Amino acid sequence: MTVPAASGPADLVGTGPADLVVTGCTALVHDEAERVGFAEDAAVVVRDGVIDGITTTAAVSGLAAAERIDARGRALLPGLINCHTHSPMAALRGIAEDLPVEEWFNDHIWPIESHLGERDVELGARLACAEMIRGGVTTFADHYFAMDTVADVVAGTGLRASLGQAYFSSQGPEGRAASLDFALRRRGDADGRVTTCLAPHAPYTVDDADLAATAELARAHGLPVHLHAAESRAQTEHSLARHGVTPIGVLHRTGLLDTDVLIAHGTGIVDSDLDLLAAAGGRVAVATAPRGCLKFAWDPTPVRALAGLGIPVGLATDGAASNNSLDVWEAMALTALVQKSTTGDPRWLTSRQALHHATLQSARAVGLGDRIGSLAVGRRADLVLVDLTGPHTQPVHDLAATLVHSARSADVLTTIVDGRVLMRDRELLTVDVPAVVAELEERLPALVERGHGKRIQTYDG
Repeated sequence: MTVPAASGPADLVGTGPADLVVTGCTALVHDEAERVGFAEDAAVVVRDGVIDGITTTAAVSGLAAAERIDARGRALLPGLINCHTHSPMAALRGIAEDLPVEEWFNDHIWPIESHLGERDVELGARLACAEMIRGGVTTFADHYFAMDTVADVVAGTGLRASLGQAYFSSQGPEGRAASLDFALRRRGDADGRVTTCLAPHAPYTVDDADLAATAELARAHGLPVHLHAAESRAQTEHSLARHGVTPIGVLHRTGLLDTDVLIAHGTGIVDSDLDLLAAAGGRVAVATAPRGCLKFAWDPTPVRALAGLGIPVGLATDGAASNNSLDVWEAMALTALVQKSTTGDPRWLTSRQALHHATLQSARAVGLGDRIGSLAVGRRADLVLVDLTGPHTQPVHDLAATLVHSARSADVLTTIVDGRVLMRDRELLTVDVPAVVAELEERLPALVERGHGKRIQTYDG
């Protein structure tokens, strides 16, 4: 693909000096049919946090700019999007390993979370944001507790996020009210980089009455919903045995499929669910987190079936306590590999399809498909530069395959959100990681103590 060869700076959208110009890169671009391709020797002009021009390097040679980045030997991509995580759980990375999910929750995670303090949440979220910035993630969808604290961290680190205050029915009406209150108070924060949603935990921890009330609130206030559902095939079987319907059926009968809903995991989606999802009219999206599913021995998300229905499937990591990593680059590669294996078709997912899931489809999954996810004039300037000069990425015969299957998150050199550089040449500019780690280590002994015998919930999915 080629970019427009403007005859000079005057042909660009804006006038006057630019805030940022990136030159000499190989840019990932989408054509009118949303097929992924690459433009050589491209230049991107940024003004006021927005992509204001995409042209050739020669065309911007005389354009004044507050900052210029020479990106020769690098690929320029839209920032990656982590469509489902629990950022504060970075503080619990590796705390409970090689366990069935019910034991993982009941005996380890939920007892620890029952006395998680706001400072613990803040430190975990800061650590997670640092990890995501270093891995080329510019936006993440978070589903957790003490989300005012997480929103403050997002504002301070410069990232973009869709945030939801999680709740269980065991909390009573106060839990749902707190989720709504957070969503209404904090949406639009951080100069618009924070968007919000309602966040019931899951159909097995939130009853039908609360789910139906959540659907009504979502419609009344124009809010999306983000929840876990059909996380595993076992959950689907339990739901059928106890309630006569699958978890997707629960979302249908409570009206949640009539809202803009992001379903985390969806590995338990079965054929009988597909008609319900198709009838939702494009309001449903699914976040797939392949590494966590593999660890818990869950089936994979049925990406091909969902794609056939036109349902966006975004890439995710889940929390670092279960996944051990917030590496969306790895999620992209694993999604492609797992789908090839489970469908028995090496032609699907292709590398270009995987990149589409990582960019535009992930943007749509978190409700930001009109703002981010592609390099196009008018989109927010959420950009990452990837080094292509390492021995593991050379030679480049197929750049899409190189990016998906050879490149790693550590090859991300620069991460930019709204035109602001958050990491330059691997140097983090908005998070002091050593200070975060030092304080977190001091707090860990008290945090991980489980002798109190409390838990926030019982897992009985």
